[in-house]
Order: sequence, then C-alpha cells, then structure tokens
Amino acid sequence: MIFHKIISTTLGIGYIGKGAGTYASIFTCVLWYYLQPNGYEPKLAPILITLLITLQGVRSANEVEVLWGKDHQRVVIDEVAGMCITLLFVPVEPKYVIAGLVLFRFFDILKPLGIRRLEKWPGGWGVMADDVLAGIYANIVLQIIIFFNIF
Repeated sequence: MIFHKIISTTLGIGYIGKGAGTYASIFTCVLWYYLQPNGYEPKLAPILITLLITLQGVRSANEVEVLWGKDHQRVVIDEVAGMCITLLFVPVEPKYVIAGLVLFRFFDILKPLGIRRLEKWPGGWGVMADDVLAGIYANIVLQIIIFFNIF
C-alpha cells in the first residue's frame, strides 16, 4: 500500500494540502524541462512514460480509494499525467512549458467541455480521465498557439 500512496501523491506532494494539484503540475513541468535538455525531439520515450504514469495512476488511485475515498485531494498523479499529455509534441522551451501549465490548470480547474462528466467514471478511471481530457484540450490549444506562432 505504501507504493500506491507514494505514486498517487507524487512522492508526497499530495500531502501539501491546498494547491497540491498545482504544485504537482509545476513539479512535472520542471522535470519535463530538465529531463529533455536538448529541447523537444520526437521520441517514443515521452509517450511511453506518459502512458505508464497514466496507467499506474489508475491502479494506484484504485488502491488508495479504499483508504481515502473517491478522488481524494492527496491524489495528484492525475495532474502529473494530464500535464505530461499537455506537453507531448511541444517544443521544450520555457514559454511553451509555462503556457502549457496555465492551459492545463485552466481546463483542470474549470472542467469545461465535458471534462466534469468523466469524474463520475468508477475508481481510478474517474480520477485520471478528467485530467487526461484536460491535458488533451490544453495540448490542442498549445498546438494552435505554436502553429500560428502567437508568442
């Protein structure tokens, strides 16, 4: 069970309390930026890592739901997965990483365009699905920003 607590809280970030989701998103951005020092190159590794985080997030969220209840605020692995999805296929430059963070948090907090409905899915799927969709929406907007060279 300790493994699932560590994973679901993203190495304990979830224990921060208020704002833990934002801190987990920032943590993800920092790791994403520093683990790809040569900028974005289309590689399979970021896709596989994002998929692994998402699937393990479903599993760990299922396990800790027994202890903490449905989608407890300590569970922030969903923000990590959503943030990774936001940054997939995006140049690793500070302006895009920061824009991705802002866009992801916007979609994650306000939950427009059907995102809120996914929270009703059972167990870990419901915990992860809304953030996955928020990440997809944020990535689409970010791709449009990049395509039109808005900044």
